[in-house]
Amino acid sequence: MPRGRGSLFLKAADLRVRPLPRAETIPSAWYTDPQFHDLDLDAVFARTWQYVADVRQLASPGDHVVTDVARQPIIVVCGKDGRLRAFFNVCRHRGGPLALKDGNADMLICKYHGWTYRLDGMLRGVPHFDRAELFDKRDYGLTSVPLALWEGLVFVNLAQRPQPIEHYFHGVRERIAPTRLGALQFARRVDYDVQANWKVYVDNYLEGYHIPYVHPELLKLYADYQSYRTEVSDWYSVQVGPLQQERNVYTAGGGEALYYQIFPNLMLNVVPGRLQSNVVIPVAADRCKVIFRYYYDDVTSAPARERIEADVAFSDKVQREDAEICERVQQGLGSRAYDKGRFSVRFEEGVYHFQKLLKHAYRAWLKR
Repeated sequence: MPRGRGSLFLKAADLRVRPLPRAETIPSAWYTDPQFHDLDLDAVFARTWQYVADVRQLASPGDHVVTDVARQPIIVVCGKDGRLRAFFNVCRHRGGPLALKDGNADMLICKYHGWTYRLDGMLRGVPHFDRAELFDKRDYGLTSVPLALWEGLVFVNLAQRPQPIEHYFHGVRERIAPTRLGALQFARRVDYDVQANWKVYVDNYLEGYHIPYVHPELLKLYADYQSYRTEVSDWYSVQVGPLQQERNVYTAGGGEALYYQIFPNLMLNVVPGRLQSNVVIPVAADRCKVIFRYYYDDVTSAPARERIEADVAFSDKVQREDAEICERVQQGLGSRAYDKGRFSVRFEEGVYHFQKLLKHAYRAWLKR
């Protein structure tokens, strides 16, 4: 986004944070205007930890995954020393890609002109470059990107000096015990394309207000809907729903369902012995992709496989209900009838918290 454009469409009054009982929701233009899609990529996604892979995908030297973060091509690779590193997936010659898909390779070879890099990012081979003057291969290694691991999940951050990742997950590991996310086994990945802005999807995730009206079958899984509550921390919120002892596909007994939303776009849905992660990828002002990954303490026994199939099928139904209502909301946000709304203090504290962090990110962008 060109410098200086922020003053054209960000209003000081919209960035003000009021107490929840008096607060208004963010303006509809923040969901519908393409300028805000560009702003989100630069102010939010380029400056936060982004979940890009599972450590199991990078178990052996040469394993690599490719992705985009805020329109920037990224590659994460396991080195010969077993260390994970992240780089821009960009050759230092003329910008060609080092890899086009996930895989394994002894070297990273540019798919444009064949420049060859070691797995630690150092340039090794330069075809037909013997006549170049004042050229030192040591000056043309790959450009690295900060990388962090948390509970078996791999994150990258485009900021130069990001806060340690534990700062954003403080207290989560202890709260979900004895479930250990890093010990769970991967079972399934399901992708959804949603015709709505990524913030519409996150807002919807962050409240149980809509459950009786959009997800009547999901409502039956909770022991007491009125005890459904939201707790907030610095960089995340968690919705807590007590589960029925009987008739639920999530877990053999009762317990609590913990729905974490870590700013800006990661969800961790935790019940005893199971994790469902959702990452929301902005695609356009009115489109996003949601990637679901399922993990369980048991993925091989017959009862476990039956449970997984039931869980994925039920979650798919809930997700399709969410996608439909989000798409309808996106239409409503673009109508002439709507600009801002108000919050339910009882059920929408998580939405308020997310939008407060979003405003903080926008204000920080303006200062830069």
